[in-house]
Amino acid sequence: MRARLRLLLGGVALATVLPGCFSSNKNQGERLYVQHCSGCHGDQGQGLARLIPPLAGADYLADHRAELPCLLRNGQNEVIVVNGVGYHHIMPGNKALSPAQLTNLLNYIESHWGNESVPRTIREVQQQLEACK
Repeated sequence: MRARLRLLLGGVALATVLPGCFSSNKNQGERLYVQHCSGCHGDQGQGLARLIPPLAGADYLADHRAELPCLLRNGQNEVIVVNGVGYHHIMPGNKALSPAQLTNLLNYIESHWGNESVPRTIREVQQQLEACK
């Protein structure tokens, strides 16, 4: 009986602690976007005229899904075409972002501003990062 009570109390304690552990990552994608991307791509992913491509409703996201983790990690210095418009603005990469952070960031971008993509997993992002080394 005592063992059951301990198990029950331990489960209740764990259930109250776990939401706190996960809630810090709940909005991590949005926080990372604001910190690393919004300065150029805009608060709503609108981009900047013909200088910086939009992320909102961007066909590039779906057309280049497998390349996006590498693009975020390594940056880009080539012309990219987004929604029929060519952009040639250097985008710095961020090698400090972990695969989990990249996953959360991409899931945020790919599920906002009219973008509808299948959620990514960390394993998927890790495999895509391996391909760009």
